[in-house]
Amino acid sequence: MAMATVPAFAQEAVPAEEGQGGVAEIVVTAQKRSQNVQDVPIAISAFGGDALQERAITSVTGLSGLAPNVNLDGGTPFSGSASVLSATIRGIGSDDFAFNIDPGVGIYLDGIYLARTVGANQDLPDVERIEVLKGPQGTLFGRNTIGGAISIVTHDPGKEFRFVGDVTTGSYNLLKARGTVDVPLSESLSSSLTFAVTNRQGFLKRLPYTGAGAQFASNSDTYLNFNHADYETASREGGENSFSLRGKLKWDDGGAFTVTFTGDYSRQDSSAQATKLVAAANVPGNFAGSFVLPGTAFDPTGATGFLFSGLYNFCIGSTGAEIAARGAQALCGVRGTQFLPDRRLSPLASVNVDGDPTNDRIPWDNRFLLADPDRSYATGPSFSKLTAWGLAGTLAYEVSGGLTIKSITGYRKSGWKSGSDLDGSPLSMLELSFEQNQWQFSQELQLLGQALDDRLNYVLGAYYFQEKGDLHDYVSFAEGLLQVDGPNRFDTKNYAFFGQVDFRPVEWVGITVGARYTKERKLFEGGQQDLNGFNYKLFGCSDAAGNIRPFGDFPLAPPVAAGGPPCFAALSFPDPSAPTQVYVPGVNRKSFSNFSPKLGLQLHPGEDVMIYGSWSKGYKTGGWTTRLTNPQGALAPDFDEEKATTWEVGVKSTWLDRRLQINAAAFTTAYRGLQLNIQIGTSPTIDNAGDARIKGLELEVVAVPVDGLTLNASMGYIDARFTRLDTAALVNAGPIPGVQAGIFVGAPLPKTPDFKFNFSPRYEAKLGNGGSLVFLADWTHSSALWNDIARTLATRRSSYDMVNAAITYNEPGDHWSLTLGATNLTDKRYYTSGGANLAAGGIFGTFNRPREWYAKLGFSF
Repeated sequence: MAMATVPAFAQEAVPAEEGQGGVAEIVVTAQKRSQNVQDVPIAISAFGGDALQERAITSVTGLSGLAPNVNLDGGTPFSGSASVLSATIRGIGSDDFAFNIDPGVGIYLDGIYLARTVGANQDLPDVERIEVLKGPQGTLFGRNTIGGAISIVTHDPGKEFRFVGDVTTGSYNLLKARGTVDVPLSESLSSSLTFAVTNRQGFLKRLPYTGAGAQFASNSDTYLNFNHADYETASREGGENSFSLRGKLKWDDGGAFTVTFTGDYSRQDSSAQATKLVAAANVPGNFAGSFVLPGTAFDPTGATGFLFSGLYNFCIGSTGAEIAARGAQALCGVRGTQFLPDRRLSPLASVNVDGDPTNDRIPWDNRFLLADPDRSYATGPSFSKLTAWGLAGTLAYEVSGGLTIKSITGYRKSGWKSGSDLDGSPLSMLELSFEQNQWQFSQELQLLGQALDDRLNYVLGAYYFQEKGDLHDYVSFAEGLLQVDGPNRFDTKNYAFFGQVDFRPVEWVGITVGARYTKERKLFEGGQQDLNGFNYKLFGCSDAAGNIRPFGDFPLAPPVAAGGPPCFAALSFPDPSAPTQVYVPGVNRKSFSNFSPKLGLQLHPGEDVMIYGSWSKGYKTGGWTTRLTNPQGALAPDFDEEKATTWEVGVKSTWLDRRLQINAAAFTTAYRGLQLNIQIGTSPTIDNAGDARIKGLELEVVAVPVDGLTLNASMGYIDARFTRLDTAALVNAGPIPGVQAGIFVGAPLPKTPDFKFNFSPRYEAKLGNGGSLVFLADWTHSSALWNDIARTLATRRSSYDMVNAAITYNEPGDHWSLTLGATNLTDKRYYTSGGANLAAGGIFGTFNRPREWYAKLGFSF
């Protein structure tokens, strides 16, 4: 079987001859042609399907501890769904799911690019191998591979009947069943069908709130009072309920022409990602915990921005006179506007001081915090629903012994809904839900050839991609003081031409030259609006009954009759026909073009040693900020591409008659135009607000000291720091004592630990009856990292040691096996994601899974 981790694209593992032992030689396709792993001048980690099953790795995120300088997390800060992949390689990636933000690490399923991070954390029931390429892969893989690429290759149909499967049970009522059947239909046509079903209870339990003021919890407005993508909830979070099916047909008569058709379908209907309240933010020095806008009636401190949590506390706890003194009658009055009368909610004003205890409300503070990582007082939405399917076809025709034409065609479609309660309380302080629909089509043509007695190898290609979709955001803040309703539509097209030539002028020298040109066009239409009309109420353009006056006189300007601007214009609302819409109406357009070259030099001082160096570029496309809660003027806020230029040197070597393999790489990357996600008020805002320099080392070792014992080890070191930051980033993501460390020039990039080590031994003991026992373990140590750009203190991921272990009995005929195992043996808990929305008064985070056991029965015939 393939090693658990080897620095290669594992296309086919050739086992050592009986009694010979040693590290298996592996044929790879990292450069779109078959090569020995040790001859490929790229830093790659590959994971064979058998090794993944042995180690109970069932999703892409399970690889995070095994690959150096790679961080893979299931879920992003407020996606509410573990099916979303947050991937960072060598300090470059993306920790968001929004349609307007493209990933920094490209994910490929059987050669088809997956454009969205939603659904990219793929289930792995029939995987042949997973390949992780590190560093910019712009030449052969294209846009949005600025950090690297992850290629998932699924099982191809065999020419003989075969059925393999397993059933697993374990912690939290886990029940998983998987199976793959190969059915030959003729001598030339083979088929396969794979299914997987998983059901598991969530590990985070929601508890009824019984603390101070619990008797008033029913007076709070629930998530049912606000617009959401769906209205399901759950008593437990972090569970899974999923089903997937994949079918393949392959035609191969041994001639020049081969065809593979694939269809897949998956469905998930689960509770939300296990996210909980970490801290109730109350930034010091502000009245009632609130920032407010200067120059308005409600301006006790002269600070900028505002915290809705403090305004909520002020409204429910202040007398009518105190509210009037601040000019806040409309702010504390009816929530909603006349445009949606059925969604209007009763006033918050003075409910806790009006002498009527029956309408009292619970204030927002730290009473909802729970030290137990697996408990929460949340009562709001909790769901993660994903339906995805795809069709693909791969055709290859060998024109001659040295020339092949290949076509890869793919169509995919997905629908996703997710909802989560981030405030961890019976209040509706920060509740979010999303609905995304997407389809994509891609076509790639390749011309692969050899010449000059195979000393010259080349690949030429063309690529076309189109994607359309929509994403609707629903967010309620502070019991409806802000109600975000944001429909967005997207349309992207791009085409590219690429090529790479590898030439060996003499036996010990190799030269690589490659390049890719990409042209891209993006369209976006945003419709973000605030259903409460908060800005109208803040600036005196509304009455306490919630009737806003878009065309009325603006209190801080001359009357309209005297030539002054009406309220909607004075407040910069862009569309008088949709007075609560904050986003500029109409279709926004952007175009990008990019040239990504690659140069490389290889030296072969011996048959089993290669020293290489390379220079390469990559880019990640730009877009628009969509999550606005305040008008931004006449132009939609956009951002441009990220670009990376990497220098890399490395060595690949095999020693001691193939019993020791040592591969190492060192690299430095100039990372320009970082698309930083900065929290401005209630809005996560994207801007090219900085540059960074990344330097690092990687070491991967495979040793077979004696037959039956394999030792895999890896080490990653990285120094990834900001070298430039714009003023907007420094101001809005700067230090806040006791809350966030902030960013500054010299600060480290998020999701990037300085060090990561892994040691994974495997020992197979042959038994007298012909069976065997396989003992597996892996230990991963990671230094601390920051989970977000602003370096929120409460959700910093501390350094950790993760230990997993399993033992498997294989019966003599290899018809069945039994595995007992455990993950996270030391029950180490840390935050896999987290964020702060100080305007809503909350810091929230998601913990990794606790210690779990499992038992698996495998079978094959």
